[in-house]
Amino acid sequence: MDSSHAQSQSPLSLDNLTSFKTDSNFRFSSNSVPPLPLHFFVEKVGASPLLEIHERKNHLKEFGKAMVLGKSMSLERKRKRDCEPVLSSCRRLVPEPGLDERRVAARSWGNQRLEEADPELCEILNKEKKRQFFGIELIASENFVCRAVMEALGSHLTNKYSEGMPGARYYTGNHFIDQIETLCQERALAAFSLDSEKWGVNVQPYSCTSANLAVYTGLLLPGDRIMGLDSPSGGHRSHGWYMPGGKKVSAASIFFESFPYKVKPQTGYIDYDKLEEKALDYRPKILICGGSSYPRELDYVRFKQIADRCGAVLMCDMANISGLVAAEECASPFDYCDIVTSTTHKSLRGPRGGIIFYRKGAKSRKQGMCFGNGDCSRQYDFEEKINFSVFPSLQGGPHTNRIAALSIALRQVATPEYKAYMQQVKRNAQALASALLRRKCKLVTGGTDNHLLLWDVTTLGLTGKCIEKVCEMCHITLNKTAIFGYNGAISPGGVRIGTPAMTSRGCSESDFETIADFLYRAAQITSAVQRDHGKLQKQFLKYLYNNKDVVDLRNRVEAFAAQFAMPGFDT
Repeated sequence: MDSSHAQSQSPLSLDNLTSFKTDSNFRFSSNSVPPLPLHFFVEKVGASPLLEIHERKNHLKEFGKAMVLGKSMSLERKRKRDCEPVLSSCRRLVPEPGLDERRVAARSWGNQRLEEADPELCEILNKEKKRQFFGIELIASENFVCRAVMEALGSHLTNKYSEGMPGARYYTGNHFIDQIETLCQERALAAFSLDSEKWGVNVQPYSCTSANLAVYTGLLLPGDRIMGLDSPSGGHRSHGWYMPGGKKVSAASIFFESFPYKVKPQTGYIDYDKLEEKALDYRPKILICGGSSYPRELDYVRFKQIADRCGAVLMCDMANISGLVAAEECASPFDYCDIVTSTTHKSLRGPRGGIIFYRKGAKSRKQGMCFGNGDCSRQYDFEEKINFSVFPSLQGGPHTNRIAALSIALRQVATPEYKAYMQQVKRNAQALASALLRRKCKLVTGGTDNHLLLWDVTTLGLTGKCIEKVCEMCHITLNKTAIFGYNGAISPGGVRIGTPAMTSRGCSESDFETIADFLYRAAQITSAVQRDHGKLQKQFLKYLYNNKDVVDLRNRVEAFAAQFAMPGFDT
């Protein structure tokens, strides 16, 4: 309120009074009101109260004072508590909303569509949808889910807490939630042709990294030893890995002692002889097979022999190949491993999350490791330890909307159509590998047995980071990856390329011939920019923007990608 307003002697309306009532920053002080005393009057005209403010010019000598309902009151900040009777009187002048009004107010935002509730976020989501539609997705760990999976993810199931396992929840009201999770467990076992008497499953982990940590936490003590594939050799950081400087990069290496095994630098294949030698020396309690960037089949028979010799539990992380395993398009880890973990997206085309399979019941073969106080019984004891590790040790309530979405995906996995899809994924990967080899590109191991391949770009004088950036600017997404023997993860020497996502959009072998041409052209552009402007990232990026060759390739990519529908949407 300024002095000109005070001198106007205009009465306050009910609207003004409401504003006055709800302004939590309002302060009675000589700094926030004019240097004039005020007098509040409340009169009744019929059934309507009126609040008038009159300026008393003849009281200038009482600067900093006010007459409130006939009583003198200081306006200084330290006397703020004296204003409460006035505020209480003013509040009584504004009628409280009725029950119907409160219900309408509660529903006014509860049923708004996204474009109405948050136009700013909606615009960003639409841009991302456009990016996906007009781009070529080659990240091996990404895929496109179906409409039914998206509907389950965005359903009312997100409202419910369901901590615990089916039949043993912390909260009530989980009768139907139990049915959903039990159905998901049954479908998970069926998808991989597992006997429920011999295998159990936990579908609650938020990711495969969480699933792996749950296995370690449930079966090991802090400081116990694990052994997994070296990250530059194609392993995953959740298997335990240290940066070249010794920095620990995951909980697996922070809380447990990890020791890697590696691939042969000449071939890129796992060196099983050295693996066995190291395992017998190191004696890990869990031996991990599987990785995130290994393009060849794993020798589970050899892994099992080594695990038994060193007294380790054999665990497989099949996150990247789980779709191939389910479709029986690659060797199955379930024939030899004690525990199998996976993501639920990637080649499975489900929602983002993790899953743990574990043996249970009577041991049908030699078990090389005893857990806890020398317990060497003839029964597997993974189930209780792993379930307790997931909850309450590491997670809170599971995401039931995700579990429902996973149940949908697992139902599809068990169909002939899914098997045909995975066969096409493999054919597309082999077609892409052949096309790149014809263009004199070097692939780690010389090709692929699964859905991904590793392109070693060091022979072209490039780094994975630079070609990844050029591809992104041309609307091709893939990811840089370390190539064993070339500076590790500090300066990745290659890129990882996968075929599941574009296969989901309907691409076949001939389409991946075109994609190979795009990739090779991106490498040529990268080489030209590096030659003219150097390899320093800042300079390199500066000359990519508005680069004529980049713009031309981007237009070609967008025109190509627009031919293929995006699953889950009409366009």
